[in-house]
Amino acid sequence: MREDWNNVPVSEDTRPRRNRRGRGGQRRDDARRAGAPGQASHRPQVSRRALEAAAAKRAAVEVPTIAYPEQLPVSARRDEIAAAIRDHQVVIVAGETGSGKTTQLPKICLELGRGRAGQIGHTQPRRIAARSVADRIAEELGTELGGLVGYQVRFTDQSSDSTLVKVMTDGILLAQIQRDPDLLAYDTLIIDEAHERSLNIDFLLGYLTNLLPRRPDLKVIITSATIDSERFARHFAAGGPLPAREPVMDDADDADAGEDRERDPREAPVVEVTGRTFPVEILYRPLEGATKGDEKDLVTGIVDACDELMTWGDGDILVFLSGEREIRDAADGLEAHLGDRARNPRHPRRVEILPLYSRLSAADQHRVFERHTSRRIVLATNVAETSLTVPGIHYVVDPGTARISRYSKATKVQRLPIEPISQASARQRSGRAGRLADGIAIRLYSEEDFDARPPFTEPEILRTSLASVLLQMISVGVVEGPDDMARFPFVEPPDTRAIRDGVQLLSELGAISVREGRTSLTETGRKLARLPIDPRQARMIVEGARHGVAREVAVIAAALSIQDPRERPTEKREEADLLHRRFADPSSDLLSYLNLWEHVRERQHALSGNQFRRLCKSEYLNFLRVREWQDLVQQLRDAAKAIDIEMAYRKPSPVDDAEGTGALRHVWDDDGIHRSILAGLLSQVGAQDVLQLKASSFSHLKGEARAKEMRKARKRASNEFIGARGIRFAINPGSPLSKKPPEFVMAAELVETSRLWARDVARIDPAWAEELAGDLAKRTYSEPHWSSKRGAAMATEKVLLYGVPIVADRPVLWAKVNSEDARDLFIRHALVQGEWTTHHGFWRRNQRVLEEAAEVEARSRTRGVIADEETLFAFYDARLPESIVSARHFDRWWQGARREDPELLTLTLDELVPEHAAVDPSQFPERWPQLDLELPLTYQFEPGTAADGVTVHIPVGVLSRVVEAGFDWLVPGMLPELVTATVRALPKPVRRLLVPAPDAARDIVAWLAAHVPAWVDVARAGDMAEPFREAFTRAVRDLRDVEIPEDAWDGLDERLPGHLRMTFRVVEPGGRGQRILDESHDLVHLQRRLAPQAEAAVRTAVQRAADAATRGKGRRDDAPAASPHPVASAPGGTPASSARPASAAVAEVDPLTAWPALDALPDEVEGTVHGVVARGYPAIVEERKDGVRAALRVLADATERDAAHARGVRRLLLAELALPVKRVTTRWTPAESLALGASPYRSTEALVDDLQLAAVTSLAPEAGQVRDRVAYEALRTQVKDRLEDAVLDVARQCAAALTAARELDVAVRGATSLALLATLQELREQSAALVGDGFVRTTPADRLPHLARYLKAGAHRLEKAQADPQKDAQLAWQIAQVTEAYDTVRAAHAKGRMAPETAAALDGVRWMIEELRVSLFAQRLGTDGPVSEQRIRKALAAIG
Repeated sequence: MREDWNNVPVSEDTRPRRNRRGRGGQRRDDARRAGAPGQASHRPQVSRRALEAAAAKRAAVEVPTIAYPEQLPVSARRDEIAAAIRDHQVVIVAGETGSGKTTQLPKICLELGRGRAGQIGHTQPRRIAARSVADRIAEELGTELGGLVGYQVRFTDQSSDSTLVKVMTDGILLAQIQRDPDLLAYDTLIIDEAHERSLNIDFLLGYLTNLLPRRPDLKVIITSATIDSERFARHFAAGGPLPAREPVMDDADDADAGEDRERDPREAPVVEVTGRTFPVEILYRPLEGATKGDEKDLVTGIVDACDELMTWGDGDILVFLSGEREIRDAADGLEAHLGDRARNPRHPRRVEILPLYSRLSAADQHRVFERHTSRRIVLATNVAETSLTVPGIHYVVDPGTARISRYSKATKVQRLPIEPISQASARQRSGRAGRLADGIAIRLYSEEDFDARPPFTEPEILRTSLASVLLQMISVGVVEGPDDMARFPFVEPPDTRAIRDGVQLLSELGAISVREGRTSLTETGRKLARLPIDPRQARMIVEGARHGVAREVAVIAAALSIQDPRERPTEKREEADLLHRRFADPSSDLLSYLNLWEHVRERQHALSGNQFRRLCKSEYLNFLRVREWQDLVQQLRDAAKAIDIEMAYRKPSPVDDAEGTGALRHVWDDDGIHRSILAGLLSQVGAQDVLQLKASSFSHLKGEARAKEMRKARKRASNEFIGARGIRFAINPGSPLSKKPPEFVMAAELVETSRLWARDVARIDPAWAEELAGDLAKRTYSEPHWSSKRGAAMATEKVLLYGVPIVADRPVLWAKVNSEDARDLFIRHALVQGEWTTHHGFWRRNQRVLEEAAEVEARSRTRGVIADEETLFAFYDARLPESIVSARHFDRWWQGARREDPELLTLTLDELVPEHAAVDPSQFPERWPQLDLELPLTYQFEPGTAADGVTVHIPVGVLSRVVEAGFDWLVPGMLPELVTATVRALPKPVRRLLVPAPDAARDIVAWLAAHVPAWVDVARAGDMAEPFREAFTRAVRDLRDVEIPEDAWDGLDERLPGHLRMTFRVVEPGGRGQRILDESHDLVHLQRRLAPQAEAAVRTAVQRAADAATRGKGRRDDAPAASPHPVASAPGGTPASSARPASAAVAEVDPLTAWPALDALPDEVEGTVHGVVARGYPAIVEERKDGVRAALRVLADATERDAAHARGVRRLLLAELALPVKRVTTRWTPAESLALGASPYRSTEALVDDLQLAAVTSLAPEAGQVRDRVAYEALRTQVKDRLEDAVLDVARQCAAALTAARELDVAVRGATSLALLATLQELREQSAALVGDGFVRTTPADRLPHLARYLKAGAHRLEKAQADPQKDAQLAWQIAQVTEAYDTVRAAHAKGRMAPETAAALDGVRWMIEELRVSLFAQRLGTDGPVSEQRIRKALAAIG
């Protein structure tokens, strides 16, 4: 590669550097050795005295006789060239490679006497060329190298005071400009290979354009291998550059076209020198084919071309390819095609296939130049186009493409796409076939394609980053800013956008600042300019000094600036990778350089020079590149001292290789190193973008193939990153990080080949990028919201660095972004809406006032009668300073403000509620009185919600004591609305008699006020008061003489607006407030659903009271804090705190095997928990959970106590008096045993238990009245004496019933008529209902003897039905009608709280229906008393 001046003008980060050696294999960094540059004013200048002394020494040098090789074309034109040089300041010499211009022009200048006042400077683009050219010139002059002829390249200066001709890289000359701006050390400059148009050459030409008017004594000779010489001639025209004209190509058809063009006399003279070449025949073999379907791939085209060329004669073939991968593919294709000819070295028609590209090891490259006897096919990149002359070439295959370094102005990334080459490059390639003899070149594209291509390759300055150029031009003082650079006399000025990109990169690195339109170097920029390395790498080193890792970063930066010292020979790739893997770090490719550096350093100290060379070769390390790496690090250390950056060596600790993998890793300051490197790579970070895979993409695959492809796809998806400015890239597969990609990475190099790849990658913390980016990071804020936890307005911050989201969703204080909006949010959410946690007294007082005001609004059910949120906002806004934006700010301010005015922020009810909006408290009471309870009321004005309207709060401990009656009246203030809504909800036939509804409602309200007791009395009376419906009906009858039928009320509640139905909210009081258990408009539903919780609450209260009594404290309230809505005693009733002596003596017992320790059970007991009086009702109950047993419990519902107590006493009697099972079963006859053995019971024990329980029930019908020990013991004695016989009687009754059921079942199974299907189904259901599992326990004692008769009646019915099915159907319809009426009444009562008397009456009707069945279907069996359908309906009507 070419070399830089200091680091002007090409920055390494802007061009692909790995796997490519450009056009020579050396780098363009010689200028860096020339000194550590800084700002122009700080650089040491060459003194005129020293220049004069050097000139005097050169004047004394004797030049030997100069001879010119006659075979070189330039020799024939030397007089013409000498005359042009003598007569003109600038001369253009144009000639093809091989014409001799490079070696003979310095000799012509010596013959003209040049080189005395100043040296003859001769620049070459590459180091290898500089050394070889100097050696050749010295050989032709017969002098030692370093004497008359010397050379200087990076790290090597082989010249002396007597040197007249100094061959050097163009970078060396550029570096000397910094100390010698007028180039006074030279009187002649030869700029060779100007046609390559590298950045160095273009800058030199531009600089010389400005310098020549100041140095009329300076001679400049520019050589070019192409006929684009006219562009140079016009650029160096007398009086200044002339506008460029379109060049004329030297085609066969228009060879004289250039001569026909009129020449401007101001142009610099051009001397054309014909190259030493032979004719080359051009053959076009396009891959597209003549017809559709004849297309070839590239490898096939190369194979066919080589076959064709080998038929023309002997000679080697040179094939140009665009990259290493294409070379490998072509080699594989040729080897497969040639077979044994390519594989067997002894084959008589041997064909040797050799690759040639810059990344090849030196040994592999030298193989191309070795002598050989067999035919060779050399597969080369464009390195063989002009820079290297491959011997033995007679034939060329040109696919017409090459990888051309190109900087993308859109993505700011140096790309290396495959592009069609220019016509000039195509000629250079084909010309390689005519160096030895007549040749043939096959182009794998059409002639039309060739004609359509651009004449010349675009100059590098038009396709690369200009950051380094701009930095050094500003530093040297050539330009003062991007505007000056745009006016700089380049041969082809760069695009202004490229200049702008360079400015942007320098701004990213913090190297320049722009103030008032002037660009100047920052302190960081001055340091970057003085480090002999690309600006990105220089920025890394400067940042490394801040973190104390400057030396480590310098090692990495130097490695990034040279070719990779690790080699991968084609045939030893796996072995090389294995050795190189020892240095790999799983989180960073960059640290592998440090591990390699430390290994090389240790081995170099331990081994001799030759041993170290052999080690490098055995470990696939390029010795020359290692030395170059070490030299550059030393150069950086020397330059860093001038800017006060120390790079002291600190020996790192090795990482323990516990797994024995041979890893040679060390412990480094990873974070410090990576943070420093990141400073130079801010625009080369990436965030992982994991793509979602679609199963449909793999639907065409099956089994293991599908799974394998999905695994590959997942791996590819995870290795996808979003980079700067929307680019997407993936980590190079050779990197350890590609196996498990991190979330964020930085890449030292982004190169586009088959796709955009990231090389030299490391994991980073995005927080580092945010810190380093400064103003480059773009912050966006979204979703400003109030945070109660923080007491401040928050927002979500997203930080983008060149479009890469380095921070996704970070919560930040909104006040830092928009303090005014944050203040508004604080006032609105904290002070107005109460979404904060505070201890301030004014706030608690204001909340109480607001609650009172809200109650006024809810009771009046009118919006806007109190101050709205905007009024409250204005109240606080007027009193708070502008600086109050959060709770923390408020607390600090209020601490002082309240001392001056404690009432500054206090609200009053008068301010919130206008006088006309006040409501009468008697119309909207705060408590609901019922019997001895006082239940809290609250009001909600929330239309559409379940709790809209009035809500009564019922502590769960008194839930069972509350009756639904009375709540249908609501509260006095809502009576007019309730009456109006009721009128409108009535059925139309009734409603039309009560129009207009408002007038009718007004009259009804007045009537109710006059004829119904006061609201408080109605509410307190509970179920003893007249329901609202009945009072309403009476009022309508009296006022309008309208009778409202009973069915008019069906579903009316559902037609009323929700707020006109009382909401019952059941709460569980606690020490810290109340917990809502449930709420509904249906009180009975709540009582049933929450019965377990209600009973538990009562038990807890009574048990605590009992415990307190036992401890002798006599205190039953364990919580001094009152409930937020305490249940108070009614005036005149029993105080909630009054003690009932019985309550302290009852403690639950489970299980109970004898009468409890109490002499008598109290009818009720009380306990108080959290201020709520819970009343319980002690009873002995039967429990069946985990076995059947008796227990002493405190029940919550008084209506359930007597029935439950009766069952419990009977169970307790049975627990004491039960007979053994065998004693019972041994008294059964065989027939009874057979019948009872077939019962639906799961076991004999269960059957016997129920038989004994039924016997006890029959012997103790009044068990529910036994509540003391004496009565119980008397009953126990009575039952004990008669139990055994009673059990036998019950068993016989059950056996008779089971026998009848079996006979009925046999008859049903025997019936086959389809006309009797309904009858048979009804009989099955009847039998199952009468003698199902547990029937002995569930059948009343007085009904048990009748079961057999009911079942026999079923058998009789079946007999008759078989004879007359129609009559049976008629009778069955009568039974169905009665049963339906019974079910309707029972369902109606089931919705509410069913009284014991009602339940008993309904059970009586149920057995009356069974008697009706006997009467209709088996009258001869007789009934238990008179029965008929009319009697049953009368009984149902009596129940209601």
